[in-house]
Amino acid sequence: MDGIDRELIALLRANSRTPVLELARVLRLSRGTIQKRLARLEQEHVILGYTIKVDANDLPHQLRAMMNIALDGNTAADVQNKLRALPCVNALYTTNGRWDLIAEIRAENVEKLNQILGMIRQIPGISTSETNILLSTLKV
Repeated sequence: MDGIDRELIALLRANSRTPVLELARVLRLSRGTIQKRLARLEQEHVILGYTIKVDANDLPHQLRAMMNIALDGNTAADVQNKLRALPCVNALYTTNGRWDLIAEIRAENVEKLNQILGMIRQIPGISTSETNILLSTLKV
């Protein structure tokens, strides 16, 4: 990956829907060159997909929380698979230190969040957890 690839990725991070022709114009390269670079970056799994950014305040699930999770023994794979299958888990991260996983959870309200947390705590292999409700986003 060279400097042009990094610039291309930066442009796509800013707006993943930027047309190839516009990317070529900004980078002062041909459309074909940009298409070949994109194909290579996708094939090499540098670019895993294209997405959109959404204002979290406009989502139907307004409440967001981060659940820090500690696991028992060698249960990580099973717990991760169960958490990935839950639609309320927006993202799942592995980490080091006191917690093994961090789950970003979205819920419609506090009552629903409480139900979700109770359900997650019942997953075999989860030893303890701590949850923080996110109040505002300062940087995306």
